[in-house]
This record gives sequence, structure tokens and C-alpha cells, in this order.
Amino acid sequence: MEKTLRFFSGALIVCALAAVAPAIAQFLPGPDDSQDSGGATLKGKKTAEAQSGNGPNIAGAWSGQVTQIGSEKPYKLELTVNAKGAETRYPDLDCIGKLTRIGASKSYVFFVEVITKGQSQKGGRCPDGTLTLTRHGDSVALAWFGAPDNSPIVAYGTLQKK
Repeated sequence: MEKTLRFFSGALIVCALAAVAPAIAQFLPGPDDSQDSGGATLKGKKTAEAQSGNGPNIAGAWSGQVTQIGSEKPYKLELTVNAKGAETRYPDLDCIGKLTRIGASKSYVFFVEVITKGQSQKGGRCPDGTLTLTRHGDSVALAWFGAPDNSPIVAYGTLQKK
């Protein structure tokens, strides 16, 4: 039974990634993606993303909708990334999350999200998870993954610069 559950969980993840790939693929870096004015400064300080020299510059305020695979209705997501850190807000779900940057590649930035308001383990609607972000001009594509209670959840969306 456990082996079957692992197989179906793995298959679900592969299917989810296949569904997310088109959304991310449309944001592959192009020659016009110099990202803001050479590193986006906030109050005279470069952001952590700009200082690291790794990954796209995603500093700023972003908003849009996220679609959870298997769900009928998308929900709003607001993302803020600045020198002080990064935060997510899900107004439709009454949740807030704190993001910790865990790495980057040339095209992607990776975060762990810890929900600070509306935690599912405390009766709220939002579980902790991970985010992968990529930028193209004034848009950020994201893929979210979490597995509360060993039940994988995948969501994806596109956010626009505010």
C-alpha cells in the first residue's frame, strides 16, 4: 500500500510539474531582461538578490492570481521582496507567509515559505511550502509546492509588478 501511495504521489508531482512548465516556459530570460536599473535599489541599498549576483532580480511588489492544481477557483497572491526580506499575502485565504531565500540559479530564485498568519496546522487555510520564481520584464512566474500531511499540493501563477 505504501509503495502504491509513493508511486501515485510521484506521478502527481510529475503531472503537476508538466502543468507548471508551460507557465514558467513563457518567462524564459530574453535579451531585454536586464532587470530594472542594474540592481533595483531601495532607499539607496541594493537588495539581497542584487547583492548576491545570482538569479533574476525580483525585488519589488508583485500581485496576481495563483491556480492550485485540482482546485476550481484561483486565489490572489501579493508578493513583496525588498532589502528587509520577502513576504507573501493571500487576501482571499486570510494568510501571510515569510519567505527565506534558499538559493538561486541563473534564471530562478528559490524560497521556503513559512506561514505566519492562517497556518493550516492552527485551523487556517495555508500550509508551509516552497516557491520557485523567475522574472521576465514586469512579470514573475511562480511555482509553489507543499506537502501538508503527506498530501502534495502544487500551484502556479503569474504576478505583475505593482
